[in-house]
Amino acid sequence: MTTIHAHVPTQSASRYLQQLAKHWSHKMPVTFDAEHADFAFPNGTRLVLDAEADRLRCSLEVPEGEDAERMVGVLTSHLDRFAFREAPLAFVRD
Repeated sequence: MTTIHAHVPTQSASRYLQQLAKHWSHKMPVTFDAEHADFAFPNGTRLVLDAEADRLRCSLEVPEGEDAERMVGVLTSHLDRFAFREAPLAFVRD
C-alpha cells in the first residue's frame, strides 16, 4: 500500500470537498459532511479529505499494483475542475 499525505491551500476547502463528494457519490461509496469526506474507489484506493479554514487535507491510500501517481492526477484534475477560478491548485505533499 502506498500512502500519500498532502494539502491543497485554498479558502474554499469545504466547498470543493462537498462538490467532489457529490460528484463521485454517483460512481462509488462516499460518506461526507462539510468538513470530512471518505471515498472508496472501485480499485481499492481510499481517499480521505478534511476541510480546514485555509487548506484541504488529503490522505490517499493506493493498493499495491495500482498507479499512485495516476490517482493523484485523478484527484487534482477534479479539484481543478471545481476550482476553475483559482486553478491550478497546488498539491503540496506533506
